[in-house]
Amino acid sequence: MRLSQEPSMTECKTGFVHSIETFGTVDGPGIRLVVFLQGCPMRCLYCHNPDTWTPKKGQSMTVEEILEIYEKNKGFYQNGGITVTGGEPLMQLEFVTALFQAAKSKNIHTCLDTSGILYREKQAEAYQKLFSYTDLILLDIKHSASEEHKKLTGHPLSPVLDFLNASETAKVPVVVRHVIVKGFTNSKEELDGIGKLLASHKNIKGLEVLPYHNMGEQKYSELNMEYPLKGMENLPKEEAQKARSYILESYKKYRGTI
Repeated sequence: MRLSQEPSMTECKTGFVHSIETFGTVDGPGIRLVVFLQGCPMRCLYCHNPDTWTPKKGQSMTVEEILEIYEKNKGFYQNGGITVTGGEPLMQLEFVTALFQAAKSKNIHTCLDTSGILYREKQAEAYQKLFSYTDLILLDIKHSASEEHKKLTGHPLSPVLDFLNASETAKVPVVVRHVIVKGFTNSKEELDGIGKLLASHKNIKGLEVLPYHNMGEQKYSELNMEYPLKGMENLPKEEAQKARSYILESYKKYRGTI
């Protein structure tokens, strides 16, 4: 069920924003206002935004201030909406919920770009509230195998799967994103695992397979940090396209058998 009533004043939270992209075209349908929130518990080896890791930094902004930016440009957003990403936006769960609640009261399409890593069953009610104001989830699944997921991110896979299950219960459509990193996520076993995962959830409506790029290496240098994948070359787009085809073949194989 989607809710659209006006948010109360007590729910109008303040969030910590890393940056805002006013005309985003790759994070959800149409042209969108993309809000990058500060803070992330993940330490993905190929992360290209290490400057978003530290929580409670960046610019402090209210729900109203973000919606004001949207209203100034809403003529461009007729087929788009607002996407909240990070960092990991679930580190600011109450703020994202308040923002989406306010957005839905204005009939603005809402999209959550997340890894799902912070989902906990004890917060199930809070997540169901968020889902009730969420039109689309972009779920970044780093790896389909638990041990490999932990090696790649520093965190277990289970919260991600719990988040996906909860989103399915809430009937929120999900588009899965998967980055192809040579030597980490490009094996046939991994691609088959992603296909099997897609086939096991009815609310998954799309798949984006993204090639690894090393654009984050410069940021690590500027922050005096060592880049974990230093020297790794960008993956050709053709390789990502081949990986996507393999995943979809696996999806077809498992569909109806799970």
